[in-house]
Amino acid sequence: MRVLGIDPGLNITGYGVVDRTGRRLSIVEAGVIRPGRADHPLEERLDVLATGLESVIAQFHPEAMSLEQVFSHSKFPMAALWMAHARGVVCLTAARAGIPVHSYAPTMVKLSLVGQGRATKQQVQHMVAVRFGLPKPPEPPDVADALALAITHLEATAHPALAVVD
Repeated sequence: MRVLGIDPGLNITGYGVVDRTGRRLSIVEAGVIRPGRADHPLEERLDVLATGLESVIAQFHPEAMSLEQVFSHSKFPMAALWMAHARGVVCLTAARAGIPVHSYAPTMVKLSLVGQGRATKQQVQHMVAVRFGLPKPPEPPDVADALALAITHLEATAHPALAVVD
């Protein structure tokens, strides 16, 4: 099974294409799409995101997409709104390509990888590196988050009784 994990954002969207063969997981490709700086018009940034994602999908043909649920933090109330814009484009692009989207809460991803839902970003990055036998965690953190989302979905499909999705 091939899954495309997406960490959506308007400045940087991380992606990770991961294959599962039996019990083995392997990275096919990972990187970022950079929709543009905050001073660029929103519609242009969303177009860049859609075009970049379409390219990744066309090149790697994922069977499913794993995406982070929208969350909000009291310190950054606008972050959820901006993330929702990016997430909407990601969902629309997946739908147009016929790819099912599976959403996971950040706490579920952390629980899946680290064993506790309040893990730090550094702990998630470290566990992604460990899972794939990488010499160091993927950079930027958006790539590690996207790979973590792909791992979470692959584990949820391998063990459906353990899955908690929306």
